[in-house]
Amino acid sequence: MGLLLLQLFNGISLSSILLLIALGLAITFGLMNVINMAHGEFIMIGAYMAYTIQQIFQKYVPASAFGWYFIISIFVAFGVAFVIGWLLEVTLIRFLYGRPLDSLLATWGVSLVLQQLARQIFGAPNVAVKAPEWLEGGLALGTDLMLPYKRLFIIGLVIVCITIIYLYQYHSRGGRNMQAVMQNRSMASCLGISTRRIDGQAFAFGSGMAGIAGCALTLVGPIGPTIGTYYIVDAFMVVVLGGIGKIIGTIAGALGIGVLSTVFEYTTSATLGKVIVFTLIIAFLQWKPSGLVTMKSRALD
Repeated sequence: MGLLLLQLFNGISLSSILLLIALGLAITFGLMNVINMAHGEFIMIGAYMAYTIQQIFQKYVPASAFGWYFIISIFVAFGVAFVIGWLLEVTLIRFLYGRPLDSLLATWGVSLVLQQLARQIFGAPNVAVKAPEWLEGGLALGTDLMLPYKRLFIIGLVIVCITIIYLYQYHSRGGRNMQAVMQNRSMASCLGISTRRIDGQAFAFGSGMAGIAGCALTLVGPIGPTIGTYYIVDAFMVVVLGGIGKIIGTIAGALGIGVLSTVFEYTTSATLGKVIVFTLIIAFLQWKPSGLVTMKSRALD
């Protein structure tokens, strides 16, 4: 029973990581229909921000306060990725709306540029981020069940991010404007909503969420200039499976992929398990191309 619960926890933990990675992409892809291949590089930016803040704390901050660096790095990662995402939207993305193939090629080129900049600044080899002491160890619930504090922290961080997104979308004027633009862009524009401003805010916010995801990934393993390329396919897979434009669909897609991947990898092998999950997703999308949850709107019909 302890081993079974551990595998279930591993599946939920993997789901939380996938969800944190895909949240920002669900906002930008669902709102603007932009295929942002540079989303993985915003994850990289967040990861390197955690590494930078760690280096600053090690040199200039007393050792007794070192544990606070990771909390600060989360806000720094969001802020830096937010600003870079806003600049990218203003200088490039806003000229590519309605041209998905052009946006794919352009953002892919941006991803290569950002990777090369990371190599120039931080070097090509991977670097490690040391977790604070309060995240070391785990919660023992039995002889066969140990829940690592790092994974529990990531799950808690995902819950906080989802709560913030929910409150913003459904309990704020900006969030309701964003939903209006997502459902019927032309009608929202006729009612006086600045769709360009909403697009810029949404793209920047989605980039900031990717930065938080990169910061959280430093707790899982080492980071490097290509860390984003390992997760970009999974992020798109979660968004497409969940359904475009609905956060609840993204949550369901991440939970399903994470749990199924853990189950199949445990019963077969890592490679075969991933093949089985991909096959099931392809079969499901053949049956329901719109994903698990769809947005109801006459404009979309």
